[in-house]
Amino acid sequence: MLRVVLPLLLFANAAGADTVFAVRNLPAQTIIGPADVFVQDLDVPGAEARLDDVIGREARTTIYKDRPVLVASIGAPTIVQRNQVVPLLFSAGALVISAEGRALDRGGAGDDIRIMNTTSRTTIRGTVLADGSVMVGSAR
Repeated sequence: MLRVVLPLLLFANAAGADTVFAVRNLPAQTIIGPADVFVQDLDVPGAEARLDDVIGREARTTIYKDRPVLVASIGAPTIVQRNQVVPLLFSAGALVISAEGRALDRGGAGDDIRIMNTTSRTTIRGTVLADGSVMVGSAR
């Protein structure tokens, strides 16, 4: 299936670079599947070039039909929701300290988010881990 996106033909590249485009409107927080995207032989700066880098990721902003999927508009699927209570972890060598926090942002594995320590009410930053906990402090 060949799709032509006229406004973006200005970016055509003789080197044959590929760009991933959306088949339909993808609202924010949509997990992108194989039927949602296609590759076209165009070079669009800042856009994803490989389907494997897009499928299974989450749209962070709305991606419109027949528009390129920009690197900045997708991310890891969210595993921590805003206002969710999450375990906070601090690790330094053999020392591991855990506490409870409330997420102030949404985030997927590897994302840097703000968390409020529920005991001290202090707002800190941490990195979301694959299990949904958040690593905080200088050891992250």
